[in-house]
Amino acid sequence: MKKWLFLGRSAANALIISALLQSAAHASDTQLSQRSGPIPTTTNAVPHFQIGAQPIPEVSKRLLNNVAKLPGVEIRATVISLPGAKGFWLGETLELARPDAIVGGREFAHLHPDGSLHASLPLDRARQAVTSGWATPHPWANSRPGWEGFVLIYTPRSTEEADVVFRLILDGYNFVTGQTHRAAAR
Repeated sequence: MKKWLFLGRSAANALIISALLQSAAHASDTQLSQRSGPIPTTTNAVPHFQIGAQPIPEVSKRLLNNVAKLPGVEIRATVISLPGAKGFWLGETLELARPDAIVGGREFAHLHPDGSLHASLPLDRARQAVTSGWATPHPWANSRPGWEGFVLIYTPRSTEEADVVFRLILDGYNFVTGQTHRAAAR
């Protein structure tokens, strides 16, 4: 934001809007494949989690390793979820383009002990994740402005699914930070 101090107010606003649109465009430029199998069952209230899911340790580890490689992200105990959940925390040096999309602190997503996770996505991407079977809206998704794309992403069952889930987490990261980071899952 400091680099925009020398710009006029309308020029600075145009740059901010452009960055947000680029972030949203990145989210929708990669179509999601249809998730195989039945749609998992979740609770309908808070705490909101997937019922009967069993995480695969190697898959969860792969996902966490990829998230930890995002610039300015730290994996730490959640500040808003179930005990044992791992929060994806944005460092203080990262500017937030959408602080209203964060549920608590600077935690933009978190992984539950069952392997499912919550993340705030751009609304179009959240809708796409739901219609292609990767996610379901959080019960609080429409409770306040900025939470419209707040979803529960189902537990990945393979490394291929973990890579799709990572792409969704990356979309949430870009949405909240206004960046257009394009990290590849590894």
